[in-house]
Amino acid sequence: MGDTVVSVERVIKAPPADIFSIVADASRHPEIDGSGSVKHLKEGAPQQLTLGSTFGMSMKLGVPYSMSNKVIEFDPDERIAWQTTFAGPLGRFIGGRIWRYELEAADGGTLVRETWDITQDKQRFMLKAGPVGKQTKDAMARTLEQLAKMTESPAP
Repeated sequence: MGDTVVSVERVIKAPPADIFSIVADASRHPEIDGSGSVKHLKEGAPQQLTLGSTFGMSMKLGVPYSMSNKVIEFDPDERIAWQTTFAGPLGRFIGGRIWRYELEAADGGTLVRETWDITQDKQRFMLKAGPVGKQTKDAMARTLEQLAKMTESPAP
C-alpha cells in the first residue's frame, strides 16, 4: 500500500460520548489496540487526554520499545489525534505519525473513522513501500471491532 494516509471506518451502535471517553483515555488504548503492540501506559499521563496532553506508551513488536505521544487535535466527542515519536534521543529520527479518531452521528449510532497518517513521519518512504499500510489497516479494523464490543448495548 503506497498511501501516506490510511483510514478505516465503521458505524458503532453507541453514542459518540461513550466511544470518545475510551479513545480519550490513554490507559484504555491497550484494550482496544487491534495490533497487539500497545502494552501499557507509562506513569505520569493525564487521566483524560486534552489538547497538548503528552503520554508515553510501552509497546512491543518483537522487542519492547516506548513511544512518546502528544495530542495535537481535540474536539470533545468528535475528534482526537496524537502524534507519536520514539521515546528518548532516537525520537529525532524515528516517528511523526499521527493517529486520529473522528466521530460523526449516524443512523443507528456513530460513524467512527480511525486514521493512520504518515505524511509527517520520518520513515514515511520506508513505511509506504512495504506491507505496513495493509497490516495497519487490518489492525485498525480490529480496533474498531474492539470499540464496538466495548460500547454497543446488546439488542433487546
